[in-house]
Amino acid sequence: MAIEVGTIVEGVVTGITNFGAFITLPGGITGLVHISEVADAYVKDVKDYLKEQDQVQVKVINVDAKGKIGLSIKQAKPPVPAAAPAPAPRPFVKRDRPPIRSVAPETFEDKLSKFIKESEQKQLEFRRSTDAKRGGRGAGRS
Repeated sequence: MAIEVGTIVEGVVTGITNFGAFITLPGGITGLVHISEVADAYVKDVKDYLKEQDQVQVKVINVDAKGKIGLSIKQAKPPVPAAAPAPAPRPFVKRDRPPIRSVAPETFEDKLSKFIKESEQKQLEFRRSTDAKRGGRGAGRS
C-alpha cells in the first residue's frame, strides 16, 4: 500500500516513547505520531492518551526522503464546529442618576504644570524632613 500525504488510515500502536508513539500501518509500515500531534489538549505524557495495541485513526502529514512517516491523530479527527458567538451584553445604564458629563482631556501643558507643582511640593517636604534630622536650617522651627 502506498502511503500518501493527507490520507487517513487505521493503525496499531506498537510503541510509546516520551516524545510520541509508533504506529504500524497496513502493509507493515511504521510511522511516528509526535507528542504534539496526539491530542488537541496539552499532552504531558503520551501514556495518558494511548497504550500499546490500541487501534487508532491517523493522518499522514509528511513522508521524507529517508522513508520516515509523520502521522497525526488530532488532524485525523473531523474538525469541531465553532460555537456560535455569544450575544453582546447590553450596556448597563443606571437610571436613577443623571448621566456623567465628560470632562475635557488635559492638555500636555496642564499635565506638565501639575507634575511640576507636585514635584516641588514633594521636594520641599523632603528637604524639611532631612534638615530637621541633621539639625540644619530650620531645625529649631516647628
